[in-house]
Amino acid sequence: MMVYLSRKEHFNAAHKLYNPNWSEEKNREMFGPCANENWHGHNFDLIVTVKGKPNPDTGFIVDLKKLSTLIREEIITKVDHKNLNLDVDFMRGKMASTEHLAIEFFKILAPHVIRISGGSAQMHSIKLYETPRNFVEYLGEE
Repeated sequence: MMVYLSRKEHFNAAHKLYNPNWSEEKNREMFGPCANENWHGHNFDLIVTVKGKPNPDTGFIVDLKKLSTLIREEIITKVDHKNLNLDVDFMRGKMASTEHLAIEFFKILAPHVIRISGGSAQMHSIKLYETPRNFVEYLGEE
């Protein structure tokens, strides 16, 4: 019996979508206002979903307090009120798209979820809302 458990967190961050190998015109054509030279910001919602079998002693897949602390320490403190292109070490050299951000979040959290659950849970997905209507979901598939 596989159970899925999710935790939602929130952060604010700025970024710019810009390919340095392209002209200003091509960047504006592809990314529109997201290529603004002075950046732009979003109010992101992050949903981390883990899966596993409930522990017979606690009924938990993972302690939600531990999961919340993990997300805050490993992700939120590193991206909240930051410039994703300039301030976030794990985004250096990558296009600061929501897609890449979701992949990096998954990679960071996956080993920690196993650790804090004592091996009873693993990452299932990252869902990252850039706006209320635009979001990415990543399931760890390469």
